[in-house]
Amino acid sequence: MFTMASFEIFSIAAIIVCLLASFFFSGSETALTASSRARMHALARNGDKRAKIVNRLLEMRERLIGAVLLGNNVANIVASSLATGILLLWFGEVGIFYATVIMAVVVVVFSEVMPKTIAINHPDRVSLMIARPIYWIVKLLAPITIAIEKIVGLLLRLFGLRLDTIENVLSGHEELRGAVDLLHREGEVKKDDRDMFGGLLDLRELEVSDVMIHRTKMATINADDTPEKIVSEVLASAYTRLPIWRGTPENIVGVIHAKDLLRELDAVGGDESKIDIAAIALEPWFVPDATSLADQLKAFRRRKTHFALVVDEYGEVMGLVTLEDIIEEIVGDISDEHDVSVSGLRPQADGSVTVDGGVPIRDLNRAMDWNLPDEEATTIAGLVIHEARLIPEPGQTFTFHGFRFRVLRKTRNRITALKITPLKRPEVKPAEQAA
Repeated sequence: MFTMASFEIFSIAAIIVCLLASFFFSGSETALTASSRARMHALARNGDKRAKIVNRLLEMRERLIGAVLLGNNVANIVASSLATGILLLWFGEVGIFYATVIMAVVVVVFSEVMPKTIAINHPDRVSLMIARPIYWIVKLLAPITIAIEKIVGLLLRLFGLRLDTIENVLSGHEELRGAVDLLHREGEVKKDDRDMFGGLLDLRELEVSDVMIHRTKMATINADDTPEKIVSEVLASAYTRLPIWRGTPENIVGVIHAKDLLRELDAVGGDESKIDIAAIALEPWFVPDATSLADQLKAFRRRKTHFALVVDEYGEVMGLVTLEDIIEEIVGDISDEHDVSVSGLRPQADGSVTVDGGVPIRDLNRAMDWNLPDEEATTIAGLVIHEARLIPEPGQTFTFHGFRFRVLRKTRNRITALKITPLKRPEVKPAEQAA
């Protein structure tokens, strides 16, 4: 016979079951939405069946959320209703107040905060644990969730909103960059790996002009010099390929390769005067300065050459770019036993940095883990001139982008040395002269 005591025991047991169900649904929702899709795809490729189920659930995200919310809300409502009924029997009308307070605390602490805290700290592990039961619950509740989706879609259309027109705010590249930056801050990805990945993503955004060696720093050979002098200059140079010019340095007529020169020197028995420089010079390859690094890298691979001269829209030589310059944008500076050591960056004990004006902003950002903008200027001196809107004099100081820039030296119209000090409280104002 079903007595009042039996009803109370049944109700309490049902409340506990409903709270456990609410615990399960709340944790599942948080874990699945916070899980790493990249990790799940990697696990699925390695044959993990649970990861494949997680990926399948994430592909039908609306139905998943609908089923989880439906189960969670039904569990909470049933538990609250049963608790209200029991407390009404025990305490009379004041039992409604007791039920409201008790269930609010229990549901928030036990069925919301606790499972979500566990899930958000171990999203991948929890997702794999609950994948199978959630998948069958989603299938079981599919008719109800599909009906709910139709109703929601109809209501949204009444307000002029369509689910199929929602677009991602971030591009795929930006999402990848953000994920890597987050993993770096959490300590799972080292700075060097983050920089390499960021450099790879930047190849489509950067142009050849951003990484080229400017013509004022190019090592070149005068084709009108004697063969003996040319051989001496090539052997003394730190570079394998050297542009040769005739008449003016801007008139590049070829590129001489040190190996070709040595082969020719061996062929003539070591007699430098018999070498015909024009005959062994390679035809110069000119590329536009607006070419993206990704396209230039493909062009280097297609032509099987590592060296190109950069020209502007008027055909004037601006500098040169090599395959090594592009690779360095990904892996950082590459030095070998023949590279000339240039001390362009000197950190100081007080946290400031003394830097040559010609140091590229990207190299400075990578070395110091800063985030100075490089959209309007390539070098640090160019950034100061752009922000200051003038060519400063030695001793002048400017503050922008959270750093203080002090001009140390200037040669004619070129800033040759600066002192950069990070500010504890970055200022948002544009460039302003502080002294």
